[in-house]
Amino acid sequence: MTQNEILTVGSLAFDSIRTPAGRVDTALGGSGNYFSLCASFYSKIQLIGIVGGDFPKEHLSALQKRGVNTDGVQIIESGKTFHWAGEYDQNLNEAKTLTTHLNVFEHFDPKLNENQKKCSYLFLANIHPSLQLSVLKQVERPKLIACDTMNFWITGNLEELKKTLKEVDLLSINEGEAYLLSNKKSLLEAAESILKQGPKALIVKRGEYGAVLFTNKFVFMAPAFLVKSVIDPTGAGDSFAGALMGYLSKSGIDSGMEKTNPALWESTLRRAVLAGCAMASFAVEDFSINRLLTLTKPELKERESQILDMTQVK
Repeated sequence: MTQNEILTVGSLAFDSIRTPAGRVDTALGGSGNYFSLCASFYSKIQLIGIVGGDFPKEHLSALQKRGVNTDGVQIIESGKTFHWAGEYDQNLNEAKTLTTHLNVFEHFDPKLNENQKKCSYLFLANIHPSLQLSVLKQVERPKLIACDTMNFWITGNLEELKKTLKEVDLLSINEGEAYLLSNKKSLLEAAESILKQGPKALIVKRGEYGAVLFTNKFVFMAPAFLVKSVIDPTGAGDSFAGALMGYLSKSGIDSGMEKTNPALWESTLRRAVLAGCAMASFAVEDFSINRLLTLTKPELKERESQILDMTQVK
């Protein structure tokens, strides 16, 4: 394993999506896909997931060309890949789920090999909390552990989720999930409540309004990058997380710096959130992972520079 490599566990899926801009059926999606593609701009990735025999092998090859190690992707030839269908109305900040077919993902129980256990950074994507905790307990000494979750797990598996939160350094969720998890009515109160549950840092994603980073020491509000047309916001949060973790991995930061070097901890987290906002703005410009597959490093660097300028007072 190379230094500062990221291990992530998440879904590789088919998405059927309807937005005001149009629709797609059985397009590539899933948190593992979005996260890995975006994180690969910064770091090497080890991807843990499961797919059926219907999943395109050429896509796994495309991930590998981006530096994503797919050895941890199980292929169940006799099974079907996880399939989610959803739609958005004019409010593009939240999807309405139409159907969810877990398929092979329903009995997913990954066992890490010795190389995967030695990962430097761990990102637990939006999956069942008990599965997140199972993977977390298999890794040895990562520099930083982050996770995502959603309202489905908060309402249905809260106790398992709380066990996971006690073990992570950073939690990334949207605004509605923050209120639900905390049972608070103001964002600041919600953040204070969630930080008491374990994470050293909380990122609240607010769609077109950007993201807010909370720690016990500071608050940082990051703007969204304005795009001319939002086509499909489905993978924006996972794309945000991919760039965020990619930036943190590239920087070499570890969770202990919160105490040993708080100034570096703060500045690195702030820049990582801005990198996440920049990446998310690309993800929404087309359906599925299409825009991410054509994204170039110069394009990303230019948008990161632009969004950094938006936060500066000259």
